[in-house]
Amino acid sequence: MARYVTTIASTLPAEQAFAYMADFSHASAWDPSVEEASRTSESTGLGSAFDLLVRFAGRKLPMRYEIVSYEPPRLVVLESRQKAFVSKDTITVAATPNGSTIHYDALLEFSGVAKLFDPIMQLLFRRTGDKAAAGMRAALNP
Repeated sequence: MARYVTTIASTLPAEQAFAYMADFSHASAWDPSVEEASRTSESTGLGSAFDLLVRFAGRKLPMRYEIVSYEPPRLVVLESRQKAFVSKDTITVAATPNGSTIHYDALLEFSGVAKLFDPIMQLLFRRTGDKAAAGMRAALNP
């Protein structure tokens, strides 16, 4: 299992930060590993899906993320199920006196033979996560 966790302070109010992060079509704006991102429905909520084209470990991978938990303006959980792994992103937003704090917990859980690559994937995921966190900081602090 590979995991990346970060917390980001934002000048945006919690409601605005939550709306931005819950709309995963914005991922291409803050995550350099996401080449394309689009939503499959008009609104964002439980069951909404987003199609992403992700570069990871030298490959381009189409991934569909679905919102599996949605509690605005506090919590959104997105999940993508692939043959060799499940990607689960949990985003928690809390109001602060100067805006909000966003806690991002990304988990890649491998299955079968792919589990053998967990240590290497953790290193790659950390590098990818650090770049995405930098993009989130910029996007959440306009």
